[in-house]
Amino acid sequence: MTSQTQLPAKSPLDRFLSLFAEVKSGEGVTALLLMSNVFLLLMSYYILKPVREALILSSPGGAELKSYMSAFQTIIFLGFVPLYGKLVSAVPRRRLLNIVTLFFVGCLVLFFFLGQSGVPLAIPFFLWIGVFNISIVAQFWSFANDVYTPEQGKRLFAIVGFGASAGAVVGATSVKPIIAPLGIFWPMLAGGAVLVLSLMITNWVDSRESRRPHPEAEKEAIEEPPMSNISPYKLVFQNRYLLLIAVLILLLNWVNTSGEYILGRILKETASAEALSQGLAGDLQQEFVKRWIGEFYADFFGIVNALGLVMQLFLVSRILKYLGVRLALMILPIIALGGYSLTALFPVLGIVRWSKTGENATDYSLMNTLRGVVFLPTTREEKYKAKQAIDTIFVRLGDVLSALTVFLGTTVFVFSVAQFAWVNLVLVVFWLLVAIAIGRRYQALVAEKEQIPAQQEA
Repeated sequence: MTSQTQLPAKSPLDRFLSLFAEVKSGEGVTALLLMSNVFLLLMSYYILKPVREALILSSPGGAELKSYMSAFQTIIFLGFVPLYGKLVSAVPRRRLLNIVTLFFVGCLVLFFFLGQSGVPLAIPFFLWIGVFNISIVAQFWSFANDVYTPEQGKRLFAIVGFGASAGAVVGATSVKPIIAPLGIFWPMLAGGAVLVLSLMITNWVDSRESRRPHPEAEKEAIEEPPMSNISPYKLVFQNRYLLLIAVLILLLNWVNTSGEYILGRILKETASAEALSQGLAGDLQQEFVKRWIGEFYADFFGIVNALGLVMQLFLVSRILKYLGVRLALMILPIIALGGYSLTALFPVLGIVRWSKTGENATDYSLMNTLRGVVFLPTTREEKYKAKQAIDTIFVRLGDVLSALTVFLGTTVFVFSVAQFAWVNLVLVVFWLLVAIAIGRRYQALVAEKEQIPAQQEA
């Protein structure tokens, strides 16, 4: 009995990754592969994102068109999610991953040739990339949830999530050298090639985990039970735990997007006041404000991304290990509660800037990891169908509600920055209550899963 339960010594890779999370013997390779997988997915998206911006903003009425198309994406998801759910029910896991990824690769090749032929692509490409970005990343986290047990995911998702943060940085910095000499459409082929590489890693992980012997406690994460034909939306609304996750994602996005508006508004007010203090007017004032805002955001995004990377590497795994998922879910709403309280009382740029820095960096690191962790104790069908619905429709609903808040606050109620912060404070209180409820249910579900192998052994 002792020889069967004794684990082999850790490999050099296992020991290296243990600097950042609790990695057990034999877990390093899969963790590194999944990290590389999501790295390539986010790299592909950030290669394509500047192409989207260039096409849509260079169109007549581009800024307004972008806002309208963002809202229209919600309608597209209402049709996309049920179709995806039917595909999940119809094909095995590996085939699903290959079909969806190769479909997006094929679209990029088609867009490239259409663009080179002079076909207007601004609207179709903008709508397509909105579906691609959310659905392909949601599918990856469904796959990672499928590979790992709740105990493994809680320990190792911090390492996997680092790939997403790093991929965004590398993708954003690698696209300019492509566009400058080759033009706006060649990044489409580059993004497609990166997607193919990510799919190769996906298949490698799937083959490796299918062949590797697993303890009895991990069988549920490896076997493929048959899927039902239940729709993703019905899965969400008939399961209280999934519905709570959906509400949390909606509130998170609502608060965060409204917070971006607060930052942008106070930033423009501050820049305009600075221009007036220097005696600038007309075109000179407008140019000063543009440059001032651009320089601010360059600095702001750099600090947020750097802080997020550091948190992902050194804090996220330790927070999950020592505080647990239940308390970890409360950290971001507590940060937001403090930040918007200060903004409501002292609506100045310095307060808003550093409040949003802490909020965004925590969102991109800890909360991004938790969005995968909370699905660990769910069924395979819930991982693929419900997560796709939640990460698409409910994220977009948060954007729509934020836009409605801004519209009413600027046209009907004529809110100040402080009053918008008070609105966010109310939303954050509800967000915190939902996070507490999810944490309790998560613990109960994990305990139920841990009891099943014990009962089988008995």
